[in-house]
Amino acid sequence: MLRGNKRQKRTQDDFSGKSDRGSLGFKSKLSEHEGDIMMVATQDVVQIPPTMTIMGAVKTMVKYRVRRLPVSDPGTNRLVGIVTVMDVVNFLGGGDKAQIIENKHKGNFLSAINEEISSIMEEDVITLHEEDSIDDAIKMMSQGNVGGFPIVSHDSKVVGIVSERDFVGLVANVITGKKVADFMSRDVVSVKPDTTVEEAARVMVSNDFRRVPIVHEGVMIGIVTTSDIVNYLGGGEVFDKLVTGNMHEALGVPIKIVAREPPFSVDPDLDLGEAADLMIARDVSVLPVVVDGALSGIITERDFLNALVG
Repeated sequence: MLRGNKRQKRTQDDFSGKSDRGSLGFKSKLSEHEGDIMMVATQDVVQIPPTMTIMGAVKTMVKYRVRRLPVSDPGTNRLVGIVTVMDVVNFLGGGDKAQIIENKHKGNFLSAINEEISSIMEEDVITLHEEDSIDDAIKMMSQGNVGGFPIVSHDSKVVGIVSERDFVGLVANVITGKKVADFMSRDVVSVKPDTTVEEAARVMVSNDFRRVPIVHEGVMIGIVTTSDIVNYLGGGEVFDKLVTGNMHEALGVPIKIVAREPPFSVDPDLDLGEAADLMIARDVSVLPVVVDGALSGIITERDFLNALVG
């Protein structure tokens, strides 16, 4: 496994100290750091070689709690691809990459997860460079609907990685004057508790969703994310379901088994900065928006990114 050079890491206080509360809008907060993408980037980057197995990559994601892994050549340390939790969910029955299991391995799940990660990684990687600005990164993510980018040096070596999560901190702990209702997603696609993992994966991939609420008789009882599905595989629970080794055994369990409990919900009138603070404090990527006990919408890391663009 390759690791990037470890540099001084940012802290939330670099961008959202208590002195900012009520006195600094998030637009001016952004301009404080414009032109220096490395100020918000994670600089101790977990990387993997293209020969690592899919299962090895999944275990690495679970161990380091990351949603994307740059894939680098072990000889030159140059970036050759990237794999995300969405690629893994696609492979697990959600999309076209599941054909690797169905066709090449005749449905044999245990055989397929030992494929090299190069078989499902994305080779055409969109990257940022050290001299790029925070504003450039935000616009690229928003326009390209991409959740994160590796940051590379001029010789294509990974020196950092930036994701939507990093920009939530630019909004947190600041009274923005904007409400959650202004940016939340209202038309929410949901699944039922007895929906299988495989079916939920298909919903996620076909809609390009990284999280889906689980609703029973109009009441949200949980939220499942792409990371939850990856944790189900990487944590070893999936192997308890295998008898013959067929992928449908592993992925035919109800989604409620792998999903987390509903995260802390928020009111649509809550200030966007306070919602971002809650998201960071509770270490979640989505907050349900509830009105009179009913799910009114969700606000995600992507929505905070859109707030910075808007």
